[in-house]
Amino acid sequence: MTIASILGAIIIGAVIGALGRLLLPGRQPIGWILTVVVGIVAALIGTAIAQVLGVATTNGIDWIELVMQVVLAVVGVGLVAGLRRSRV
Repeated sequence: MTIASILGAIIIGAVIGALGRLLLPGRQPIGWILTVVVGIVAALIGTAIAQVLGVATTNGIDWIELVMQVVLAVVGVGLVAGLRRSRV
């Protein structure tokens, strides 16, 4: 694993997490670091699911995979926000 791949995962996680947070209605009591972590996890799981389902990898943007990742980020942000609310 190189520095470039780690930075790439962080950037993609930030984008996926931010999209998930934007699409989730209401206010979420989680910080940006937790949003990035949820985005990274959603991106990894979404990619794994896409590969299992046989979604073809293309040279451009894999829209089906991206939709899976964002939906998982919405679910993840909702779960984490719910857990944070129940603690407070």
